[in-house]
Amino acid sequence: MAEEKDTKGDLHTGKSAEEVARDYDSAKRQESGPQLPKMDFSMFIFSLNSSALVHLGLLEDPSTGQKSKNTAAAKQTIDILGMLEQKTKGNLTKEEEDMLKHILYDLRLMYVRELK
Repeated sequence: MAEEKDTKGDLHTGKSAEEVARDYDSAKRQESGPQLPKMDFSMFIFSLNSSALVHLGLLEDPSTGQKSKNTAAAKQTIDILGMLEQKTKGNLTKEEEDMLKHILYDLRLMYVRELK
C-alpha cells in the first residue's frame, strides 16, 4: 500500500493503530540476536538514570568506553525524570514511586556537585 502524509505531516500506511501494533509485535518476535530484558517502568527509569550518570561523567559511555561530561544533557535527563515523577503521581506502585524519588534525589545532588 502506498504511504502518504496527512495534513499533520504524519506518515501513514492506511493501517489502523491496532494493525501496526500487531505488525510490530510480530516483527519483534522474529528478531535475532541478544535478547534485552523486558521493558517496564523500572527499567525505563534505570535507563534514564544510567544516561544521566554517563552525561555527568560518572560512568563510561558504552559506545566509546570513555568518560566525558555533558552537564546540559545530564540536566535535561534529570528534568525528564522530574517530569515523569509529576505526570505519574498517583499511578505508580509504592516501590516505583520510592525508586524514582531516590534516583532523582541522588542525580540532583550529583549534578549540583559536578557544577561546583
